[in-house]
Amino acid sequence: MVRLAFLCLLSVLTVAWARPRIPPMSQDLVNYVNKINTTWKAGHNFPNADFSYVKKLCGTLLKGPKLPVMVEYAGKIKLPKNFDSREQWPNCPTIKEIRDQGSCGSCWAFGAAEAISDRVCIHTNGKVSVEISAEDLLTCCDSCGMGCDGGYPASAWQYWTESGLVSGGLYDSHVGCRPYTIPPCEHHVNGTRPPCTGEGGNTPECRMQCEAGYTPSYKEDKHYGKKSYGVPSDETQIMTEIYKNGPVEGAFTVYEDFLMYKSGVYQHVSGSAVGGHAIKILGWGEEQGTPYWLGANSWNTDWGENGYFKILRGQDHCGIESEIVAGIPRD
Repeated sequence: MVRLAFLCLLSVLTVAWARPRIPPMSQDLVNYVNKINTTWKAGHNFPNADFSYVKKLCGTLLKGPKLPVMVEYAGKIKLPKNFDSREQWPNCPTIKEIRDQGSCGSCWAFGAAEAISDRVCIHTNGKVSVEISAEDLLTCCDSCGMGCDGGYPASAWQYWTESGLVSGGLYDSHVGCRPYTIPPCEHHVNGTRPPCTGEGGNTPECRMQCEAGYTPSYKEDKHYGKKSYGVPSDETQIMTEIYKNGPVEGAFTVYEDFLMYKSGVYQHVSGSAVGGHAIKILGWGEEQGTPYWLGANSWNTDWGENGYFKILRGQDHCGIESEIVAGIPRD
């Protein structure tokens, strides 16, 4: 009888603890997140997009190749409570840029190209300001994975040190040697861009030449890393790395509720895993007592806080602290 009572109690608790299964990208999911009053607010970022399109955006293959780990000596550094690379290095415009990966799982290339761009500027004290080409990395790095169908952040940084990367700005910008060629789409109904569907998104060709009218040549335009490395899965180590050398690339598991992030400090509360995703981490802080990492996404400024987001810091939430990679530009 006691055993039966225990089993009944266990089944009741299991039902109580189970998170409700709510359709992804639905108003019900928005309502659920906002009703439980967690550390963040939900809303619609993709009202005009198919779920198949959004799934494709998560193109980072987690637990892939690793780089040698570099441990920073943090003994004499007093880390501030809040830090934002945009404020620390105001003369580096790429730190403030939000890019758009379009209908392609190229987040692994974007996180790398963005952080590398920032670091080239930071390590030259603002003398060299360049948008490193996500297109060049996406299309020419065979060892990085499968292009628009997913790639490895660590391999992206290694490619930069071994093969170099040319310049290249946003879609249709005609900035740099190889600007991005995959068009952005319209997350919202009332816009001028095409709708976001799961169609297309094939990896463009690797063209080892600059677009017409750009000089210098492709080979002469290359920027190289001196070394690339992994950062230990340790809060203080990651903070020290950003504080000393600039933004890093991070990767984590995206759940369905993250797609609906609008403001606050994200922590997973509902929904299944969508896939692996890479982003740029440019700072940290606390919001109403909750510690966070400040991240820049590559889903254009329609998403989240004008393209940025905060995620729980110090607990390896969704694996955010497990796959940090970075590097130092060549002099």
